[in-house]
Amino acid sequence: MKRVSLQLVQHMPRQLSPGILYVCEEFSIAGHLCACRCGNKVMTPLGPAEWKFTQWNGLPSLWPSIGNWQLPCWSHYVIGEGHVHWAAQRTDAQIIAGRRAEEQRRQVYYGSLERGWWVRLWSFLGKLFRH
Repeated sequence: MKRVSLQLVQHMPRQLSPGILYVCEEFSIAGHLCACRCGNKVMTPLGPAEWKFTQWNGLPSLWPSIGNWQLPCWSHYVIGEGHVHWAAQRTDAQIIAGRRAEEQRRQVYYGSLERGWWVRLWSFLGKLFRH
């Protein structure tokens, strides 16, 4: 897949079509079928400590790169202004380091928020679902 179009949705559809980035801004999530055409769904949370979605003239961009390390295809790419830009493969050590850096960014971001009851609940739920 080389090109990606944008479809803004209120709810993520059950069936995704190739070449379309579905974005539900209300629930801060984007979804698409893997760019390698393996048919797997790829869901990315959107937010300050997650992926950033932008659009220009109706063309979607999603940053940082999408590394499908949990899928058999191990595809790695960026969606930029409606184009799929393939990225270099990563070693196991690079993947682990990248995941640690992502977790650190989340901790810094959420740690900077006031420690209200909802932040504590969010932290608890995150720990609960990681195990």
